[in-house]
Amino acid sequence: MKLIDKQLIDEVSRQAKQSDRLRMNHNFHQSLDDKCHRFLNAVEPGTKVEIHWHPTKDESFVLLRGRVRVNTYNDDGTVMESVILCPEEGLYGVDIP
Repeated sequence: MKLIDKQLIDEVSRQAKQSDRLRMNHNFHQSLDDKCHRFLNAVEPGTKVEIHWHPTKDESFVLLRGRVRVNTYNDDGTVMESVILCPEEGLYGVDIP
């Protein structure tokens, strides 16, 4: 069992703040070849994850603290949906097929 607690989140967040990209993964999967990638991702203010897609995989986000905007896009790059996740407001995550 791998516990996800305040200590782990604080440590990954500390590493993210020191990263040029202002984000850091803590992987739970053993290899990049694993069918399912599971990880904790600390995303600090000021970072931006570029538009990307996974043609053979769904993607889920569950936010533990903070706020983050999640957009989905059409093939031409226009925004289809946009939501700001915030656990304090009862918006915890999204699942994107």
